[in-house]
Amino acid sequence: MVHVNVEKIRVAKGITKTHIANKLKLSLQGYRHITSGEVRLDVERLKIIANVLGVNPAVFFENELTESVIRKIEQSAKAVI
Repeated sequence: MVHVNVEKIRVAKGITKTHIANKLKLSLQGYRHITSGEVRLDVERLKIIANVLGVNPAVFFENELTESVIRKIEQSAKAVI
């Protein structure tokens, strides 16, 4: 669930997997293992991802919080247009 919510927010913000992989000091393949759920996402990496995405790490644990963040991103994008 956490890795799914990370991906939802990453996509909503338009941040590439490569960018996050670089911040984590991982290869793109290594990051893909995390996003697929094959490799568990540890707390330190989760903190880095949250920082890159500009969110509190807690949002990844609650689907409703994740959706709330995505709605705010979408509203901000509409306000710019």
